[in-house]
Amino acid sequence: MLLISIIATITRGIWALFEFVRRLREPPHKGKFHDKYSSQLWDLAIGLELIGMIGGFIGLGRLHFGTVVIPIIGLMLLILGIAIRWTAIYTLGKYFTGKVLIQPDQQLIRKGLYRYVRHPAYAGSLLAHVGLGLSFSSWFTLAFSAIPFVIAVWYRMRVEDEALHQAFGVAYLDYSKRAKRLIPKLY
Repeated sequence: MLLISIIATITRGIWALFEFVRRLREPPHKGKFHDKYSSQLWDLAIGLELIGMIGGFIGLGRLHFGTVVIPIIGLMLLILGIAIRWTAIYTLGKYFTGKVLIQPDQQLIRKGLYRYVRHPAYAGSLLAHVGLGLSFSSWFTLAFSAIPFVIAVWYRMRVEDEALHQAFGVAYLDYSKRAKRLIPKLY
């Protein structure tokens, strides 16, 4: 279903545009950076995803089963993942940045989706990238869309958890006992 792949590509493009504008509109931040190259790893994952999308458009790794259902489910997951990510970004407000940074007035947010998971923006991103891969009905696109982001998210969560633990100490340890990383009550 080429049409679903095209719709997914347009959706991904719009999402990328909004992320780019959000980054441009971030005010200059004061505080201590703890990024440890996690944002560069994220950018590399974006580049690999583009390779996967191109491969999907030229037919690499085409799945020969579920050719109608899989792309539709993928598109729905893409949209749901983006919605989860943007809900998390909105909840964090000024504390959401493109790099791991602890701001001088930083607060530990435990409301909204953050009540259930510590990294809902990453959970939404992962869901969206898996959805994008599925929307092409191609294992090649799925691999290049999902695997790089799984690696980037896994690393970045550890960097963030370490920075937040340093900043909030026992309060963050208590929070991390109640809220899982990505999936409520599981992980």
